Amino acid sequence: MRTSKIARKTAETDIALTLNLDGTGVSTIDTGCGFLDHMLTLFAKHGRFDLTVTCKGDTEVDDHHTTEDIGIALGEAFKAALGDKKGITRYGSCILPMDEALIVSAVDLSGRGYLAYELNIPTQKVGTFDTELVWEFWIAFARNAECTLHLRQPAGSNSHHIIEGAFKSAARSLKEAVAIDPAFADEIPSTKGVL
Repeated sequence: MRTSKIARKTAETDIALTLNLDGTGVSTIDTGCGFLDHMLTLFAKHGRFDLTVTCKGDTEVDDHHTTEDIGIALGEAFKAALGDKKGITRYGSCILPMDEALIVSAVDLSGRGYLAYELNIPTQKVGTFDTELVWEFWIAFARNAECTLHLRQPAGSNSHHIIEGAFKSAARSLKEAVAIDPAFADEIPSTKGVL
């Protein structure tokens, strides 16, 4: 089983996270931020990742530190669970409609952290959640998972739909990328021999 456990404690957050890449989409999420809980729950479901996240953060300030640090921890968990990446498909992509929103994601588990982000979220908040934190989450994830991640929005006008579509699309791209290709189960998917 490709699993990992991350504990991350700072002056701003205290996070415990477990990940199973070969799960069924079961999750238990308690971040102290309802909207982020919703996004991580559907991320686990659409990626078929078993995920538990608990976070005690300084949400009395705002959700910034909680959101960014969970992105860091989730990225670290993916990197740890993937190990040497032997046999993985490596690449994944998804075009996902979410009502009027259309989100495109693509991922390369390259060993290089990079985020190309073109989401045009029209409002500053969804509920109490600052929508600029979506970028903070995904840049933290990409850097710490050491993957290249593209998130683009060809269409969309509802902030909730755009963000939810991004989390679902990214999950499905990652599900494809982490999958083991039986034809190459004993190979690193790179001419360099390492990722």
